[in-house]
Amino acid sequence: MGGQAQPAVSAWSSFFYHVRYENLVAGVSGGVLSNLALHPLDLVKIRFAVNDGLEMRPKYKGIVHCLITIWKLDGLRGLYQGVTPNVWGAGLSWGLYFFFYNAIKSYKTEGRAKQLEATEYLVSAAEAGAMTLCITNPLWVTKTRLMLQYSGVNTSQQQYKGMFDALVKIYKYEGVRGLYKGFVPGLFGTSHGALQFMAYELLKLKYNQHMERLPEAQLSTIEYISVAALSKIFAVAATYPYQVVRARLQDQHVSYNGVLDVIARTWRKEGVSGFYKGIAPNLIRVTPACCITFVVYENVSHILLDLREKRKQAN
Repeated sequence: MGGQAQPAVSAWSSFFYHVRYENLVAGVSGGVLSNLALHPLDLVKIRFAVNDGLEMRPKYKGIVHCLITIWKLDGLRGLYQGVTPNVWGAGLSWGLYFFFYNAIKSYKTEGRAKQLEATEYLVSAAEAGAMTLCITNPLWVTKTRLMLQYSGVNTSQQQYKGMFDALVKIYKYEGVRGLYKGFVPGLFGTSHGALQFMAYELLKLKYNQHMERLPEAQLSTIEYISVAALSKIFAVAATYPYQVVRARLQDQHVSYNGVLDVIARTWRKEGVSGFYKGIAPNLIRVTPACCITFVVYENVSHILLDLREKRKQAN
């Protein structure tokens, strides 16, 4: 028994040796800045994703019409509805994602002369995504609920005063299960991050090889933007339908009996296009958001890790 426990303890010790708080801080910085800048487009995406024809919902003709309607009803505050849990969730999610991902990646490359394979990047990112979602799912439920409080439709539906009020009420009336609505499609959604990180790592690696640089060489800002944009577009095209399913599960206005019920009802009423509602504002938002996040992350992490090395050398 003791012999079996010892290797497990040793493995965890080795894993935590590769943990770097710099990755957490850099990830939080990137996530917070990108979401503050582009939150209104995320609001539009959520509104379109759950737009299944119910009378209680306002009708939008397009992205611009949606933004103008919200501005007329609620002004700037309306465009930033749900921003608190979004910033908390995005900052924490990106921070934890980069934190776990880099630790897992470093752990797997320890003692190896060559870079990881594509599938190893994929699995490492999926593991990091699952670990992150276990911590952050309640924030995403809260964000969705706050974003779906429609002004001028039915004031009785506006039952949440803010992020913490929503968290308390969801837990009070729906329990832990309510806070983890959308968790299953969210787990599937880790495939999005996994595909994105795999593409991002491979594009960086191939580009540095093409430029005859070291595999881990730092890129310029425009190079990071290009690599991040390409990897994000690839991931969105592959995995968008799960986001629609997840948003509808988390919506307080409609009751579904699970993932399969959402899929069946969406397919029956709206067809394939129902699974891609909101993809235009999503692409407009997530591509620049991804670029901001990765550029900030890469630069902040390099600065912080360089400082770590200098402190180590000084000692």
